[in-house]
Amino acid sequence: MAPTQSFHPKILLGFFLALAIQIQPVAADDWPQWQGPQRDSVWRESGILKKFPEGGPVVKWRVPISGGYSGPAVVKDRVFVMDYVTTGDQTPDPNNRNVLEGTERVLCFDRETGELLWKHEYDCPYEISYPAGPRCTPTVDSNLVYTLGAEGDLRCLDVENGNLIWDVNFKRDFNAKTPLWGFSGHPLIDGNKIICVAGGPEAVAIALDKRTGKLIWQALSAQQPGYAPPTIIEAGGTRQLLIWHSESLNSLNPETGDVYWSEPLDPNYGMSIITPRLDDNLLFVGAIVNKSMVLKMDSQRPTASVEWYGQKDKGIDPVNASPIAEEGFLYGVDRQGQLSCVKMINGEIMWRTFELMPEQRRAQSGTVFLVKHEDRFFLFTDSGDLVIARLSPSNFKFLDRAQILPPTGDAFGRSVLWSHPAFSNRCMFARNDKELICISLEAGE
Repeated sequence: MAPTQSFHPKILLGFFLALAIQIQPVAADDWPQWQGPQRDSVWRESGILKKFPEGGPVVKWRVPISGGYSGPAVVKDRVFVMDYVTTGDQTPDPNNRNVLEGTERVLCFDRETGELLWKHEYDCPYEISYPAGPRCTPTVDSNLVYTLGAEGDLRCLDVENGNLIWDVNFKRDFNAKTPLWGFSGHPLIDGNKIICVAGGPEAVAIALDKRTGKLIWQALSAQQPGYAPPTIIEAGGTRQLLIWHSESLNSLNPETGDVYWSEPLDPNYGMSIITPRLDDNLLFVGAIVNKSMVLKMDSQRPTASVEWYGQKDKGIDPVNASPIAEEGFLYGVDRQGQLSCVKMINGEIMWRTFELMPEQRRAQSGTVFLVKHEDRFFLFTDSGDLVIARLSPSNFKFLDRAQILPPTGDAFGRSVLWSHPAFSNRCMFARNDKELICISLEAGE
């Protein structure tokens, strides 16, 4: 008879723990704010399909909503989005500042079924251009959700029931003026603070206590506040808050609002929109027309110097969608809709393609939202298509394409969809001006 082998209890415990770890399901990521958990447009879940099934991705549910550019946020079993319901028979002109009567709404849906769980709404007259609805993705932090409307209504709501905790209005409380295209800087949670672009005198940037709405600090003045979201980077051994308004890119101490450095950059029409992108020690920011630059961040202290400025055939001048920077290269869409790869160190264009635009040709304010996943990208075009592709310094490699939603907005005589989707629980959540949809992107479906 073979001898019986015995195992030390600690060895057995380690074995079972390892086995338990192996069989645990992979945790699903939330998408709690603009551009995802880390505000970097990277989707980090596993088990995601590499090509669409025949007939396109599976639609789990779709629900009716009203107009807006606000992208969805997804946390645990809930989906949050904003929209706008006009009063009476009003036909807005998207190309001019409009005066409209209507209601801004915050909607909360069940993630699995699309059932409406609650809504929070308030009267909100509009006097903006492109008045479809709110611009900002809700920001969820623990049991609170923060929303910013197009006319400067910042609200803190209870995640469970939508009850109002506190509210601030940028025009009323900071003497701000509504920008031409509405308040659009997605709020940022940083510790006990919520940081916003407000736009009043010496209050382009403000930090409020996230629990009470009480002012902590305010900083910066500019003729226009711009539309870019507050962004935190780590450079020079220092946490730096980046605020890009219509006149300059500014680095602030996020705890006090004190300015570390400022570099002039004045995009046409005050259209500072995109999220600044840091790759190693190089920082990109850009807008129309050819108003882009790359800064080299000091490694020892919070200072920066300009490496290059954009110009025709150098760099990218994006409109609505933030590029992604990685491994020394920048991938993004310029104002004509060309997807481009640019070398960060000098602005050299490695390649360009119109393949993602309608009829594969120039489209004014062409917009594609880029989200990186493992070795490929999910690219949501302003035609409502979702494209899977690989992007490298050498080429654009198309993998698959599916129509997700029809574009319902109007810009420059063409139909557009300008709302950033959310990626969570192996699904994509996207909206136009008529519906919110959840599709499965899980491998094997």
